[in-house]
Amino acid sequence: MALNYEMHFSFGDALPILRRTPAVLRALLWDLPQPWAQGTEGPDTWSPFDIVGHLIHGERTDWITRTEILLDHGEAKPFPPFDRFAQFEASRGKTLHELLDTFAEARAASLLRLESLGLQDEDLDRRGRHPELGPVTLRELLATWVAHDLSHIAQTARVMGRQYSAEVGPWRAYLPMLGRRGPGDAGGA
Repeated sequence: MALNYEMHFSFGDALPILRRTPAVLRALLWDLPQPWAQGTEGPDTWSPFDIVGHLIHGERTDWITRTEILLDHGEAKPFPPFDRFAQFEASRGKTLHELLDTFAEARAASLLRLESLGLQDEDLDRRGRHPELGPVTLRELLATWVAHDLSHIAQTARVMGRQYSAEVGPWRAYLPMLGRRGPGDAGGA
C-alpha cells in the first residue's frame, strides 16, 4: 500500500482545518500562566500571543481580501503587501483571551464570506498577482491559508516546548523540537 505524502487541494479537505484552528489554539492557550503565552525562542522571535495576533491580522487583511481581489481583477490588480509584523502594534494592551476571541470571530466571518462566494472547482485555477511572487492561483492561495494555519500551530507548540529546553536534561536528545538536528528535522535550532 502506497503512502500519500501529498494531497491535492479541495474545499472539502481544507475547510475542516480552517474551521478548527481557532479551537485548537484556544484549547492550547486558554488560561495558561503568562510565561507560556509570552515565552519566545529568543530575540526577534514570536510568542504564542504574537502568533495569535498575526493570525488575526491575516483574517482582516489577507486571505479573503486577496481572494476577492483575485476574483474581481485577476492578474490586473496585485494584492496589497501583507505586513507580517502588524500584530505587535495591533495587539498592544490586549489580553490573550481577547485575541483568541477576536481570532475565532474573525475566522468565522472569513469562512462565511468564503462560502458566500459560491466558488466552484473551476474557480480554483483563476489567477491573481502576488506583489512579490507574481502570478498565483486561487488554489495556491487557499492551500497556503491552510498550510499557514498548520505552520503557526506547530510554531506555537514549538515555542512552548522550547521553554523547557534547559530543563529536560538528557532527554533533549529525543526531542527534535528543542533544537536537536537529526533525521526529519532539517530545520534544527
